Amino acid sequence: MFGHEGDDLERRAVRSTNIVSVGYDAGMKTLEIEFKGSGVYQYAGVPQKRYELLMKAPAIGSYFHREIKPWYLCRKIG
Repeated sequence: MFGHEGDDLERRAVRSTNIVSVGYDAGMKTLEIEFKGSGVYQYAGVPQKRYELLMKAPAIGSYFHREIKPWYLCRKIG
């Protein structure tokens, strides 16, 4: 279900008030997000298109809270 067990994906820094960096594994459909002050989380089953839209969103945090957080299983990894 989740990719990279115990191992961080390579993430890219983003401009956001709450999100530091975002990574994605297309093969495992795993999205990884580092949040300011609260750690790193992985989200399972995220389609690549959803990741692409997140990265292009004018407000990444708002997109995350609307389109990812309510819909995908997550776990804290760091």
